[in-house]
Amino acid sequence: AVVSTQSTGKGVTGKRITDVVNIGIGGSDLGPVMVTEALKPFRGDGPSVHFVSNIDGTHMATTLEKLNYETTMFVIASKTFTTLETITNAKTARAWFIKKAGSDEGCPRQYKAVTTTEAKVGN
Repeated sequence: AVVSTQSTGKGVTGKRITDVVNIGIGGSDLGPVMVTEALKPFRGDGPSVHFVSNIDGTHMATTLEKLNYETTMFVIASKTFTTLETITNAKTARAWFIKKAGSDEGCPRQYKAVTTTEAKVGN
């Protein structure tokens, strides 16, 4: 289930989403990577897709350093929403967004959750 259907293709400041970061591990990473690769020839001018799949802080830091909070959407993919690596990375991404944006107001617009356990999805 995708939690939150509120999406306009624009970030909190009205700028077009240019980057999507998938945060997940195992099948929550591998599946999206495979689909993205398979559909790459049809991407057109759609957003660039980035994948963070481990708890190595360097992986997340190098991904975030080239992104703009105004034009980045995060997809948090976790079957149970209890996987330590995924939740840690999601919290890191959220802290980065809040630091750049100055508040968490835009989080619901620019963060999406993909899970089978909707009740575990929080702020």
